[in-house]
Amino acid sequence: MNFGGGFAQQQPQMQQQSGLNMSMAEQELEMVTTLFNNIVDSCYKKCVPPKYHDNELNKGESVCIDRCVAKYFEVNMKVGQKLTAQANQGQAMQ
Repeated sequence: MNFGGGFAQQQPQMQQQSGLNMSMAEQELEMVTTLFNNIVDSCYKKCVPPKYHDNELNKGESVCIDRCVAKYFEVNMKVGQKLTAQANQGQAMQ
């Protein structure tokens, strides 16, 4: 009888899974960082004039940025859903 052998075999699998989880977390962090940077760049260019006089956003700029971010997320979500649907449809055909 071998009672300890099962754990020794599971340990490399657990380490492999842990490494995979870490890789996925790093990719997700990179995607979120890229999304954030794209939103900042896009909405800043659209809503904040190149020459500004105050050190804080005025009401119009704040509203513009709020709407810009909301639209960016909405479009990003729609594109993600569309890509997921296409991927699922492609897998169903195989």
